Amino acid sequence: MLLRAALLSLLTTLSLVAPAPAHAADPVVSTAPPTVSGEAVVGRVVRASPGTWSPAEVTVTYRWLRGDRPIPGATSPAYRVVPDDLGSPLAVRATATDADGHSAVATSAPTGPVARGVLVSRRPPAVTGTRRYGRTVAATTGRWSVPPRVATYQWLRGARPIPGATKRRHTFAPQDVGRRVRVRVTVRAHGYEPATAVSARTGTVGHRVGVRRTVTYHVETRGRITTSLKDFRRLAQQTYDDPRGWRAKGVRFVRVARGGSFTLVLAEASRVPAFSPICSSEWSCRVGRFVVINQTRWKNASPAWNRARGALRGYRHMVVNHETGHWLGKGHAGCPGPGRLAPVMMQQSKGLAGCRFNPWPTAGELR
Repeated sequence: MLLRAALLSLLTTLSLVAPAPAHAADPVVSTAPPTVSGEAVVGRVVRASPGTWSPAEVTVTYRWLRGDRPIPGATSPAYRVVPDDLGSPLAVRATATDADGHSAVATSAPTGPVARGVLVSRRPPAVTGTRRYGRTVAATTGRWSVPPRVATYQWLRGARPIPGATKRRHTFAPQDVGRRVRVRVTVRAHGYEPATAVSARTGTVGHRVGVRRTVTYHVETRGRITTSLKDFRRLAQQTYDDPRGWRAKGVRFVRVARGGSFTLVLAEASRVPAFSPICSSEWSCRVGRFVVINQTRWKNASPAWNRARGALRGYRHMVVNHETGHWLGKGHAGCPGPGRLAPVMMQQSKGLAGCRFNPWPTAGELR
């Protein structure tokens, strides 16, 4: 009897200290999905927020999606949009894990399709080289927020594009002298809109060489003049100022009202021989301080020039340069070889001996 009572007492005690049965842990549940903030634009950064979870004490990790596919390596809360994303929506997939290792997944709403980025100029293009007629300069692309894949060029004279000047290098032409020449660079990079920047404003383009000598002249007439004297003065000065003429030797010509270093004469053809027996009514001439332009040639050029379909303006350049060249001390020159440019000191009015008509001093004549 006593043994039975002791066993019952022991069983009662054991039942009081035995553990209660375990309850199942609450599952991890997304109560609000993650979201994506920022612009879905190439080059921009988008960021993920974790959303809300139950229980609240969870650790959240991320996986970015391009469309519905994971982006390799994109597991941070922030993601920089890359060109490969262009045109696809982005989303973020969040995985929440509680202290017991239970987890759940939720995905954000997708963004709109990724748009092209904007290239930003960090440093404008530049022009390197000497700004003088005949010299060649080069353009740099500048520095951009993303290194460009392709660059194209357009050279500008003032604000206007120079026709055909679309290479990285540009050789200054006569029309560039006295003007500001810049370059406009358009760059392209994958995933970005094209962008354009213009080089900084700089000084004007100079002549081939600086002024080494200044000469003055005035204009007179002889005989009956049937052409515009005003036009003659203007066109002659244009020839003297042209970067291709004797100005390229460093000679600057300044017209004065009277006197001066020499006299430029527009003469009726019949009055040309009066300057010297060596002069003919057929051609222009230079005698002493007088640079004499035959009015008939000024108006009509020469038969040889016209047979070759040379422009009248070209002939006028040539005859002023030729006769003024004599005043500068230059003698007559011959043709250097078939097909080559004639020296301006060649008697091109009479023929070419196989050379090509040329209104301007050659490089050899400018030395």
